[in-house]
Amino acid sequence: MTEWDIKKLRILRTLADRGTVTATAEALHMTPSAVSQQLTNLARQLGVPLLEAQGRRVRLTDAAHLVLRHAEAVFAQLERADAELAGYLAGEAGEVRIGAFSTAVPVLVVPAVAALRRSHPGVEVRVRETEAAESYELLSAGAVDLALSLAAHAPTARDPRFTRLTLMEDPLDVALPPDHPLAKVPALRLADLSGDPWIYGGSGPWQEIARNACEAAGFVPEQAHSASGWTAILAMVEAGMGVALVPRMVSSRASGVTVRVLTHDRPTRHVIAATRRGSESAPAVARALAALREAAAAR
Repeated sequence: MTEWDIKKLRILRTLADRGTVTATAEALHMTPSAVSQQLTNLARQLGVPLLEAQGRRVRLTDAAHLVLRHAEAVFAQLERADAELAGYLAGEAGEVRIGAFSTAVPVLVVPAVAALRRSHPGVEVRVRETEAAESYELLSAGAVDLALSLAAHAPTARDPRFTRLTLMEDPLDVALPPDHPLAKVPALRLADLSGDPWIYGGSGPWQEIARNACEAAGFVPEQAHSASGWTAILAMVEAGMGVALVPRMVSSRASGVTVRVLTHDRPTRHVIAATRRGSESAPAVARALAALREAAAAR
């Protein structure tokens, strides 16, 4: 029977994720030469070539991709074994590390942590504010146990590394200056604001979400200003510099602006939680997921 080395398989998986030997070495706190040596040894053990030169870089062979498809099932089973062992050894105690995007921290994570402190004081939660891409890198590397992100920014549901759970729908409201002529118009529609200057991110996911919502309403928004933080966006709206789409997680706490619910258009984003596949049954992770679901249901 072929000898399978879990440590070396993890190195191969990290190379597939990161793309280069140098990035793999940095992620695993190894030297590039050590990474190369381990992968050479793995290829020798398995009896198939795993890497081939592509200019100054290397790429995975078809055999390497075949190995990884089977390795993902092995990793998931090991996560389940770890989860069962953790339940046996720790019972109600344990640590959960959560990576979450900024608006989810006060709205979902903080209430969930507060509830866990009351119901399961032996479960310790560590929170890390992260962007979606970083969350999934940390999750894959084992640096966090739960990642919260928007569904639009997450890996696909077919990604064998992760288990995804939809936590909530987060409707998008529109924020208007208090003296906007349409601030009190009944049944406001996005299309009614097609001639207004808009404020949203200059690049990245939120720009895409805002533009897609407006385009679905039949117009392309004129971007007058860009900002990445909600404090800045709402300050500009309050000053009359434009209008903005704002997620309910933010608009419910907004002041100084008029917030209107778009009952006709109903633009929505979805918030999900993800774990490494197989680890969702670890007692502390399961407790944290349950608390997050309860916090989301209370919205």
